[in-house]
Amino acid sequence: MNSALLYATFISLLFAISLQSQHINGLTAVATPGSFDNDPYKRIKQTNAQWACLVPYGFTRKEESTVHYNMDRQWWGEKKEGIIENITLLRQNEMKVMLKPQVYVPGGWPGDINFDSDNGWEEWEASYKAFILFYLDIAIAEEVEIFCIGTEFKHSVAQRPQFWKDLIQEMRKTYCGKLTYSANWDHYREISFWPYLDYIGVSAYFPLVNKKEPTVKQIKKAWEPWISDMAQYSEKQNIPILFTEYGYLTVDGCTYNTWELEKKVKSTAINEQAQANAFEALYSMLWDEPFWAGGFIWKWFPNDQGHEGYIPRDYTPKNKKAETVITKWFGKDKHN
Repeated sequence: MNSALLYATFISLLFAISLQSQHINGLTAVATPGSFDNDPYKRIKQTNAQWACLVPYGFTRKEESTVHYNMDRQWWGEKKEGIIENITLLRQNEMKVMLKPQVYVPGGWPGDINFDSDNGWEEWEASYKAFILFYLDIAIAEEVEIFCIGTEFKHSVAQRPQFWKDLIQEMRKTYCGKLTYSANWDHYREISFWPYLDYIGVSAYFPLVNKKEPTVKQIKKAWEPWISDMAQYSEKQNIPILFTEYGYLTVDGCTYNTWELEKKVKSTAINEQAQANAFEALYSMLWDEPFWAGGFIWKWFPNDQGHEGYIPRDYTPKNKKAETVITKWFGKDKHN
């Protein structure tokens, strides 16, 4: 067993013990178009959140092998100066950070990225490596606690696992924080390099109950098989599971097939109670599970910047019934 793998195994064992009584209670703070006139994280602290996830986007066009990032036309919150300012404000509020650079594919999904030849893959991998190491350098300089190395690259992780293993080992040479990868809920079991990481990262949009406003009891029942699977897999890998993303739209039917609901969200009825029930059920089922490290709610708009125009229906729990639920559960750890 090489040194990187030994290190990851040792750290994972420590976290399996420590996280039984303390969770990563976080919110994803959306990158904003402009800088802040006042500190947005004082408001986030009102939820009892102790962590924030920052998500600077790069982008790759379909059938292109280049990842574009830190460009002038991108939003302030995605560029180096914006990320550093956000981290500075988070530190002033005594909050911890996960940095999660993501690749946006216009009209598609990162899981669609695929190439017919080794040359195509190698060109994309070289560009992606430059992208991810650019943000890793920020994480190192700013002493970011967790860094996410990638998000939902379904074909890449299946066809090119050695690229990811080599990338992780290179990152370990300079980065002292914890590393994770964010796998979609339906293929986290297919990742071969979890032993090199500190958390099994899951984008936790599991399909649960196909009803407009399911009760907490109904949602809890639907969680049972998913939790059983995760518990078994976490024990097998000996690594805790971190929800790198989780959340619910504020509309009818928010506990089922979120990716389909997003396409019609603007025409779907607002339903704060459905969203609140979903969060209550999630925490009720997962809070005392030893394998669950916590996670980052998708999403929060700092000072209401960066939204797409439908906040009442969006994932954000701010000023909704769900915020009361989240604040209650996050407060359990705050007072430990």
